Amino acid sequence: MKHVVFAALAISAGAFVLATPTQSAENGFQPKPYFQMPLEKDPSRVVRLQNVTLMPGAGNTFHRHPGDQWWAIQEGEVTFTIKGQQPRVLKAGDYVYVPRGTVHRNQNLSNRPARAIELNITDKDKPQTEQAPD
Repeated sequence: MKHVVFAALAISAGAFVLATPTQSAENGFQPKPYFQMPLEKDPSRVVRLQNVTLMPGAGNTFHRHPGDQWWAIQEGEVTFTIKGQQPRVLKAGDYVYVPRGTVHRNQNLSNRPARAIELNITDKDKPQTEQAPD
């Protein structure tokens, strides 16, 4: 039974990733989910942990999430920008907390791949990523 539950979680997390336009292998943004599950004691929210590889030149457009997000850089450099603020270059060992609804983007402007771990705690039945207007 544990294997069935784990497989279902892995499949649902994979389906979510494939459905998220700002996070696809097509633009060099390569997420690999570890898990996605209901938040304990609050089933109205989900917790997702994933590893993200950003190939050189990869990134996403300005967007927001219906919950909180944490990024920890494991390798390389990621340029993190909150709309209307100066970009910040995050290096291995750096992290950033992105509060609910913050319009932001992540880019790899270097010539080497970058890797980060991402944790999200978001509202359950809402699109996990919403594109922000330009």
